[in-house]
Amino acid sequence: MTQSRLFDAETEVLAQGAVLLRGFALAEIKAVYDTIQQILATAPLRHLITPGGFRMSVAMTNCGQAGWVSDRRGYRYEAKDPRSGKPWPAMPASFASLSNRAAAAAGFPNHTPNVCLINHYQPGARLALHQDRDEGDFSAPIVSVSLGLPATFQFGGDQRNAKTRRYVLESGDVVVWGGPARLAFHGVAPLKDGVHPLTGRCRFNLTFRTAKNIT
Repeated sequence: MTQSRLFDAETEVLAQGAVLLRGFALAEIKAVYDTIQQILATAPLRHLITPGGFRMSVAMTNCGQAGWVSDRRGYRYEAKDPRSGKPWPAMPASFASLSNRAAAAAGFPNHTPNVCLINHYQPGARLALHQDRDEGDFSAPIVSVSLGLPATFQFGGDQRNAKTRRYVLESGDVVVWGGPARLAFHGVAPLKDGVHPLTGRCRFNLTFRTAKNIT
C-alpha cells in the first residue's frame, strides 16, 4: 500500500513521517479549551527566557510527568514547576487519548506521551525554526494540536537551511511528525490579529512529546 492510500482526503502529507490531519480535533476542541483553563489555574502561563537571554514571545506552561523549561542554564525537562516547586499538573486522560488517536491516524500506533507543552500565542508572537531535541529519545512522534486563531506553520528538513513549506493551521487541525521527519526544523510565523469565537484574540497549541531526559 502506498503512503497516499494510508490517509483520507482530510490528511496532507508534509514529508515522509509527517502529516497534517485537518479538523481531527475539531469536535472536541471546546472540551480541550476548557481543560486548558483548568491547568492554567494551577500552572499559569509564563514567558520563558532563552539561554541567550531573550524573552520568548510565546507564553507557555506544561502538564504531564515533566515540563519543558528554558532559562540561562539551557533548555531541559523538569519534573517540578520552577515557579511553584510542585509537580506539574497531571496530563488529563482526554489529552492523552487525543494524542494517541492522532498519532495512530498518522501511522504511529502505541504512542504514549508523558509531557504536554501548552503554548499561548497573541498577535505578533512567533516561534523561530527549531528542532525538538531535548527529549533524549527520538523514537516517539511529536503531536501538535491547534486551537483558536489560524497560524502559519513552517515545516522544513533536518537542516536549518533546508527549504521550508508553509501551511495554515486552523482550530482543530493536528500535525504529527516522527520517524524520518522527527528532527525536522519547524516554526510558526508571527500570528496575525483576529478574533476567534472560542479563544478570542489568541491561539493555543498543545505539543505532546515523550521525554526521557527529566531532571
